[in-house]
Formats: sequence, C-alpha cells, structure tokens
Amino acid sequence: MGLFQSFNICASGMSAERFRYDTIAQNIANLHTTRTEDGTPYRRKVVTFQEKTVTPFTKYYSSAKARFVGNGVKVTSVKEDTDTDFIMEYDPAHPDADENGYVSYPNVNTVTEMTNLIDCSRAYEANVTAFEGCKSMAKAALSIGKQ
Repeated sequence: MGLFQSFNICASGMSAERFRYDTIAQNIANLHTTRTEDGTPYRRKVVTFQEKTVTPFTKYYSSAKARFVGNGVKVTSVKEDTDTDFIMEYDPAHPDADENGYVSYPNVNTVTEMTNLIDCSRAYEANVTAFEGCKSMAKAALSIGKQ
C-alpha cells in the first residue's frame, strides 16, 4: 500500500462520515416537519456506504499483496426510511390534522438519531486518528535521511 493511498482511505472515511453526520442533523432538524413540498410528513433518511471500487491500475497489478489492499468507502445511497411508520398524535387544532384530528409526524426518533450521531462521531474520530498515524509515519520516514 502506498503512502498516499492510506491518506486517501482515511480521507474517504472522514468524508463519508461527515455526509452521514449532515444527514443525521437533517433528520433531527425536521423532527416536527409535518408537511414537505409533496404534502406528506418528512421521512427519515438513511445513508448507505460501500467500499470504493478497485482502480484500473490495481486490476493489472497482480501482486498477492495488492488483492488485499482497501480503497476506502463511498456513499452509495441516501434512502428514505419507509419501514418505520409515521408518529400519529391527536391534535385537532393543528393545520395538518386529518378528519379525525390526528397529525402525522415524521418517523424520526431522537434517541435513535442521537445514538447514530455518537456512532458517526466515533467513526470520524477513528479515521482522524488513523490519518494522524499515517502522517506521523510519513514524517518519521522523511526524517530518516536527515541524520
């Protein structure tokens, strides 16, 4: 694995976690959004990651070590959570109440989102720590020739 490839792997992890962090923040911000542009309540969004594909050069590089080298991660999709139902609350005075007086609130659970936020934050910190480790190894390698 090359030096810059390790930087790219860590950076891709940080970028992906940052995107996930922003999506979780969007979910929390829309906790009480009962009507979106299409007239329905906001639906929770879920981010999916996948390993980056192998670059064309590494396909031709036939070393046994090259087959086990990672390439980082990428965001493959942001899907709406359609498995979880909307939260129904009785509030006949609300402008979005149905004929029975119930309001459909988004399927966002604050506890779930905060747990995901902690997980995302820790994953980001792990990528930063790995990046710092790679950086210190590179500095040490460059300083070998100085003495």
